[in-house]
Amino acid sequence: MIWRFVARRTAMLVVTALVASIAIYGALFISPGDPATLLIGGGKPPSPQLLEEIHRQYHLDDPFVQSYGRWLTGILHGDAGDSLTYKDSVLNLVRSRIGNTVLLVGYAALLIIVPGVLLGTLAALRGRWSDTLVTVLTTVLMAVPTFVMSVLLIWWLSVRWDLFPAYGAGTGFAGRIEHLTLPALALAASWLAYVAQVTRSAVRAELGSEHVQTARSRGIPERFVIRRHVLRNASGPIFSVSGVAVAGLIAGCSVVEQAFGINGVGALLIQSAAKQDLAVVQALALITVVVFVTVNTLVDVVTAALDHRVSLEAHA
Repeated sequence: MIWRFVARRTAMLVVTALVASIAIYGALFISPGDPATLLIGGGKPPSPQLLEEIHRQYHLDDPFVQSYGRWLTGILHGDAGDSLTYKDSVLNLVRSRIGNTVLLVGYAALLIIVPGVLLGTLAALRGRWSDTLVTVLTTVLMAVPTFVMSVLLIWWLSVRWDLFPAYGAGTGFAGRIEHLTLPALALAASWLAYVAQVTRSAVRAELGSEHVQTARSRGIPERFVIRRHVLRNASGPIFSVSGVAVAGLIAGCSVVEQAFGINGVGALLIQSAAKQDLAVVQALALITVVVFVTVNTLVDVVTAALDHRVSLEAHA
């Protein structure tokens, strides 16, 4: 049963990636502007002959189906084309920047999952002032956009208190962690609040469930009830929302990288879009979609495998 579920989810992933590739390539194919002008530069209008030669060399005038087929074939063979702006292959550009983005997302994921689960569990178990404090804190964090949080953290912890650097990714492991602390906090803030709220609701629902009341009536110590019955059964929705949060970080890292001057994949996407560097934008947009969908698929599969109460047929 689980293998049929995995096969269906994998097929859905492939179809989603294919549809996304068509949408991404099609949207940029019909977008206004001429990428050929990036290769010419200068203030003078380019000659029609030069533009025609650039269009021919880079296949800019090919029909959509032919152009998309060539691009997708290249992607499947590990060739995403060349950047018109950076004069380098897209894969080399991604390879040189992917480390910063992976470290930033991993750091932010750690800041989301550990404090989020702890705060949510504390609010559900303790109640009263703890519940109120966590609820107010998480509500505020969810209401603040990522770019606003970035500005606030730079002003507070970098400019005012000079605790962390506000620009760049640093060198060496310790230096990179120091430089990425503020970006990771800005990226994780709203998702941390979301995880905390879901954890709080899941733990509270388990506390009121029938099997927990039965365990308590049988005289089982409270610590065993919490660990074996409450937290174990609440782990399903907590794991699911944590996976969604990590996937969301991938889509949101562009704003943070640009705000903190991090030379990562997200910043490269924004810069390339501003310069109409279509090859880079198309490849990075597709990579973002594929990684996002893949993470969500893995979360669904693991959740279904761990929680036997989840219907595999319903999720398929």
